[in-house]
Amino acid sequence: MPDGQLAGLIVLFFHVVVAPVAIVHALLYKRDYRSALGWIGVSLVFPVAGPLLYFFFGVNRLRQRARELVGDDMRPVFFGYISSSTRTPLVGGDEQVHYLEAAGHNTTTEGVIGGNSARLLKNGDQLYPRLLDAIRSAEHYVWASSYIFSGEGVGAEVAETLIAAADRGVDVRVLVDGVGALYTLRSLRRRLRNTNVKFAEFLPPRLLPPSLYVNMRNHRKIIVIDHARGFFGGLNIDDRHFVDEPRIPHPHEDVHFEMQGLAVPALAALFARDWYAATRERLEIRGEAQSAGDVEVRVIGAGPDESLYRLAMTLLGVSSAARKRIRIMTPYFLPHRELTGVLQAAAVRGVDVQILLPEKSNLRYVDWATRHQLWEFLKWGVKVRLEPAPFAHSKLFLVDDDYVMGGSANLDPRSLRLNFEVGVEMFDAALARDVHAYFEKSWNSARPLSLDDVDRRSLPARLRDGFFWLFSGYL
Repeated sequence: MPDGQLAGLIVLFFHVVVAPVAIVHALLYKRDYRSALGWIGVSLVFPVAGPLLYFFFGVNRLRQRARELVGDDMRPVFFGYISSSTRTPLVGGDEQVHYLEAAGHNTTTEGVIGGNSARLLKNGDQLYPRLLDAIRSAEHYVWASSYIFSGEGVGAEVAETLIAAADRGVDVRVLVDGVGALYTLRSLRRRLRNTNVKFAEFLPPRLLPPSLYVNMRNHRKIIVIDHARGFFGGLNIDDRHFVDEPRIPHPHEDVHFEMQGLAVPALAALFARDWYAATRERLEIRGEAQSAGDVEVRVIGAGPDESLYRLAMTLLGVSSAARKRIRIMTPYFLPHRELTGVLQAAAVRGVDVQILLPEKSNLRYVDWATRHQLWEFLKWGVKVRLEPAPFAHSKLFLVDDDYVMGGSANLDPRSLRLNFEVGVEMFDAALARDVHAYFEKSWNSARPLSLDDVDRRSLPARLRDGFFWLFSGYL
């Protein structure tokens, strides 16, 4: 067969078979009509190149890969290991708090867990001393997961304390994200080598066998000790989080929470699920947690597998139920359209919506993309302020007077769609007062941003901001 005739048959095959298959697949499986319409248009206009581009870049393989990673038999652990006796309706608070609790319940099918205490810890100056004391007191197990865990500075101190605990018979396991480990050139792996500490990396990039997933990162920061104490929040284990007495230039402000009580096993279950994903080793979660206070808690694990959108939908639900105020503190703010609309609507109906962002983050292109869309909030009465250095890395979502969500997730597509994250809902007026006081201190020192400020950007700045905003879904 002549080469020209063969080429014609190949083109005809793409026109008649491949392009229609790509179009039907996009029509059936794309969740965003704009994305579906774009890929259908590309496949129609470029019937050879278009379908190839779609099958390589348009088909979402992350969810299937994430399901394989977690494993069907680990879904009960993923969705929480809590005995039925601790699954209860919300006990405290007024009618409004019950509306807020319902959002998380309907999204996760989990009730809140009573019998807890929770404490806000500011920066590494408060977190690391309490963490080290907790590890030194461990009798049964210490399970630690972090996106970044340095082997130097405070990371070395934590590592040596973990090694000492393992040497006295404590089950010590450390899980670090495979990409996060590259930030410190895997210094922790070298420090823990030939010790009794069990160490694993979550989806480390490698060439042989190929594993080059830059998405699906494990961004959770969880440390659980003996069913007795759990730590979670936004801090990595690294010197950058010392603020009162900085150890490096340009420190990062952040918050963590220390929790004791009946909800601690839920954090342990989330670690066990991640450990299984990384090692295929099942961990048994034994022991009984003890009641420690009146804070009611729900632990929400979210990721690109079956738990997709659990955290995002919970945020939508509590924002819709807000009556007085919504306070958001996040380092990266690229909310999806649904959350944008809910926050605008809340401001329009009289809710005091406050968004606190860093004046300058460590990812300038994210700042630029964020600036491009802030007018949408300012126009409808949402208040925005920019906090000066040190870099505000805290992740808090506060609603009315009794609701606090802390954890690892930023308000951007990477956190809410691509990463494995943890969000912890805490219902307690006293805790909320402490967290609101922390927010107010930062809010009062921040610079108000007006609609005029956004409109006065120069044309080059607008073009730059708009360009990076186009890639919001991938930043």
